[in-house]
Amino acid sequence: MRRIDIRRFVAQAARQEQFLEVVGRDEAEARFRRHLDLTPKGAETVPLGAALGRVLAADVVAEVDVPGFDRSSVDGFAVRAADTQGAGEDTPVVLRLNEEVLSAGRVPSLTVAPGTATVLATGGMLPRGADAVVMVEHTESHEEGNALLVEIRKPVVPGAFVAAAGSDIGRGETVMRRGQVLTSREIGVLAAIGRAEVSVVRRPRVAILSTGDEIVAPGEPIRPGAVYDSNAAILAAAVEELGGEPVRLGIARDDEAELAPLVEQGLACDALLLSGGTSKGAGDLSYRIVSRLTDPGIVAHGVALKPGKPLCLAVTKGKPVVILPGFPTSAMFTFHEFVAPVLRALAGQPPAAKESVDATVPMRLGSERGRTEYVMVSLVRGADGGLAAYPLSKGSGAVTAFSAADGFIAIDPQAEAVEAGTPVSVQRIGRDTRPADLIVIGSHCVGLDAITGRLVGEGLTVKALNVGSMGGLAAARRGECDVAAIHLMDPKSGEYNRPFLTPALGLVTGYRRLQGIVFRKGDVRFEGKTAEEAGLAAAQEPDCILVNRNAGSGTRILTDRLLGAARPTGYWSQAKSHNAVAVAVAQGRADWGVAIDSVATLYGLGFLPLQAEHYDFVIPNDRRDRPAVRRFLAALADPAVRERLTALGFTVPEAE
Repeated sequence: MRRIDIRRFVAQAARQEQFLEVVGRDEAEARFRRHLDLTPKGAETVPLGAALGRVLAADVVAEVDVPGFDRSSVDGFAVRAADTQGAGEDTPVVLRLNEEVLSAGRVPSLTVAPGTATVLATGGMLPRGADAVVMVEHTESHEEGNALLVEIRKPVVPGAFVAAAGSDIGRGETVMRRGQVLTSREIGVLAAIGRAEVSVVRRPRVAILSTGDEIVAPGEPIRPGAVYDSNAAILAAAVEELGGEPVRLGIARDDEAELAPLVEQGLACDALLLSGGTSKGAGDLSYRIVSRLTDPGIVAHGVALKPGKPLCLAVTKGKPVVILPGFPTSAMFTFHEFVAPVLRALAGQPPAAKESVDATVPMRLGSERGRTEYVMVSLVRGADGGLAAYPLSKGSGAVTAFSAADGFIAIDPQAEAVEAGTPVSVQRIGRDTRPADLIVIGSHCVGLDAITGRLVGEGLTVKALNVGSMGGLAAARRGECDVAAIHLMDPKSGEYNRPFLTPALGLVTGYRRLQGIVFRKGDVRFEGKTAEEAGLAAAQEPDCILVNRNAGSGTRILTDRLLGAARPTGYWSQAKSHNAVAVAVAQGRADWGVAIDSVATLYGLGFLPLQAEHYDFVIPNDRRDRPAVRRFLAALADPAVRERLTALGFTVPEAE
């Protein structure tokens, strides 16, 4: 980058000219809605086979009766009810059978006269003269001379076992109302009244455009500093879920000449969504182009939200034009908060029902004053029956946070923190409230994935929350999980896990993982040394940067034991996983860290063994006999699972 470009970038960042007025969430939504045309987008006629999930554009009035004739609901005999009076097991009424059998679809040709009956199958048309059906189970047939007779052993009343014409749907009846979403049940009703096609609301066409030099389409080779375009895929699927038709415009580079015509193309649709586009540092190109719109154009750019501050809302000719933040969690949160309700209205659908539940936060949550902060959470039920809301603190750049969340909590813009144990209201995401069969909280490991993967394949539902060993242990103590995955070493004794138990907790042996120092191969500061020698020497070199682990993790305890009182460069940088440590070293942002050997192999790093740690499972005693826990223990002992753990590079002790 040229010096003049650097100066321009710094000057613009200092001005923050694109955020001259940061407004609150409600004010931003009010400005946005004020100028939108939320009228559903007209009607179109589609074949019945293509109507699933569509919204009716007009009331549906039946032009036929359903059923269209009086029909039998059982196999039996069409009779005059008066002829069966007095019938009993010992005093049967004998009727002569007419010489026809009425199966479904056959039109009767003979009248049921007094003293006669006609054989009638389920769904068959009731013949003239008959007003009831006797079930075949209550009869007995025989011949007498040339006559076929039936003995009726149970009387019936008029209308017995007869579905009268129009009893389900009457001609002229309104069977569905405009705005109704067509499910498989409604499709069946439309077919029953003979509709081969139906008038539905036209799907709003929503243009989706990703912007940025760093964006790469899925399937293309990735390069350093680039990211795959997940936003376009997520947004397109979300638009379809809401009843819209996504129009994928692809990826535009940070080039105004390339971006402007694509924006113009998107404006031909009913809505335009953009995301990202600030990588050059010469200004937000998407914003600059959208700022040229009128009627009224941009109504809000910068909303006091976290995540979601960069959101830009615009309207032109009644159409929504929205620039979503580039980070996936920010993009999806702001999409569902501001765009989804608009698309539902344009698709003719009613507003989504919102559901909230009461919970408590199990750990302290810091917050930034001045912005309403929304924290994605996962819900688990504690020993007291109440819900605990575990934050999914992966940041706005995470792809998985929104998909893994059960809901979110809002932190007041004036609050600096939410203390552990604070009651909160959780706004649900989705409608599935069924709790998972097995709750696992604690330290993540690919070995644990192998165990739970076996259970999921057997039909068990598993919720795994990766909050570190200390977080998992605390959850087990509170009775919020079935299994806590931990690898905690007691600094005094060097013993793993057992010293941290309480009488209410039991320990199940898991497997052994080899921890050690990871470094780039060929680095002479580490090659050929022991982990202890290399770690202590590196701690004395200011230019040798460490990437540390988060406080409370088992690896952090091991690292602190190695370093003693030393605090090398990078000590306070806290990666939240073994993979994050390995990536930082592999990319040269750090020179060394502590991680497990399987991760070092995965990233092609050098490895100096430090200690074999115990990755075990803590189970509350009162949950040990739960069916899901027993299945977890059975999977852990399964030879195929143990073989898989060995293949991943772990040491599996002999089964106890």
